[in-house]
Amino acid sequence: MVYGLTYRRPAHVPPPSRDSISGEEKQKSIDHSITSSSSGMSHGIPDALSFDRILAGGVCPPCTVRDFINYLKYIEHAAENLQFFLWYQDYCQRFDALPGSERTLSPEWTVAQAEAEALAAQTTTKPVKVSPAAAAAFKGTDFDSTPKITDSEKTNPFYTPPRTPSDDSRRDIGSAGSNNDSHTDWSTGKTGFTKKAEGAFEDAGLKWQPFTVQPYREEISRIITIYIADGGARQLNLSARERNALLHALENTTHPSAFRDVISTVEWSLRCQAHPNFIRWTICNGNRSRVIFARGLGVGGIVGGLIAAVLITLSSASRPWRILSFLGFFIGIATLVAAWKGMCVVLHGMHHRHLRPWELFATDDEPQEMDLKKESFESIGSSNSWEDEPWVAKYEKRNIVRKVFDREVWIQEPALRQIQDTIFLQAILAAFLLSAVIVGIFCAFPSGRFY
Repeated sequence: MVYGLTYRRPAHVPPPSRDSISGEEKQKSIDHSITSSSSGMSHGIPDALSFDRILAGGVCPPCTVRDFINYLKYIEHAAENLQFFLWYQDYCQRFDALPGSERTLSPEWTVAQAEAEALAAQTTTKPVKVSPAAAAAFKGTDFDSTPKITDSEKTNPFYTPPRTPSDDSRRDIGSAGSNNDSHTDWSTGKTGFTKKAEGAFEDAGLKWQPFTVQPYREEISRIITIYIADGGARQLNLSARERNALLHALENTTHPSAFRDVISTVEWSLRCQAHPNFIRWTICNGNRSRVIFARGLGVGGIVGGLIAAVLITLSSASRPWRILSFLGFFIGIATLVAAWKGMCVVLHGMHHRHLRPWELFATDDEPQEMDLKKESFESIGSSNSWEDEPWVAKYEKRNIVRKVFDREVWIQEPALRQIQDTIFLQAILAAFLLSAVIVGIFCAFPSGRFY
């Protein structure tokens, strides 16, 4: 069974600029994606391979959520979006499961509050940060930005002077030198994540106090450090406006509604950009070397058919003999059309696909590979950097012939095989029509009778 002959695989969706799409447009796109996917087919993606079905675990390899996150990590370099989205879904479930007495400690962050905070942020002048070198140069002059301590403050035993830039740098060095970000400074009672989260609020011009009575405040501090703060291990691609609005909300509550705008941006990126690109990429059953090799074979078949047609036409052979060139044209065009869409017809004949480079060496380094896969699914984990993973160096040492004939595995997902069958049938029909036209043109010429 195949889809319609007019089927087109998902088009490549480039990443938009941060502020090119408004929040309302993003929400409309998300709603349209949900409704259109449930209707059967959306932009070349069948309902069996929809975004929600993949996250729900209702698909088979190579379209599972693990394959999706590997694609985002190794191909699009944006695995943090899916990691954050999965954490948010789990966080909403855990927050809703809390007793009512605990949920009331973190009230919902309404749209009206968000708009009021955004308006206040626009009308409030934030203090200008001065570099340590400039602060030292202007010290003691009229341009000294260091806060002056009054006599009453000096005599106040509870007064704590503000941190200087050197204090901040010592704090950053101490945090960076620690291997465990969850360590606790017993002099202040703050963990490493809490300090870094507090630094993120200070960078946004906010004054934050850790409301320990609110549920999941420590976890929120970790999320801010990893996904929101500048230089985080998995920093999201957010605009300054979105980041500041989120920090304004988290300054007051840990309710999931505080992430409303940010999760809308992340979900739009996953549904409307990453997911179509993932399906488009998964349709390709061969690696880059194999696809280029298949394109070369297609061009070779077309050239062979052309040479045969010219030689027979120039000879004294009768016109029916020119039909023999049809075979070369047909094989070459079919192979080239399929390869142009990322498919190798030989692999498709067996419904096989090449193993991805990061899958090739799983049996050699099984414990290490399992740890890497586990880290990819952990919402609170290390960076998504993969350039130092063992498979990178091993795959680079692989010669071109081995890459062309890499190990294969059977495609388990029926919907993906159905898409590939459709593309293969389209290639066959296109090759038949074009070959018939070309051979017909050659048959119209009179015999050359040169030999």
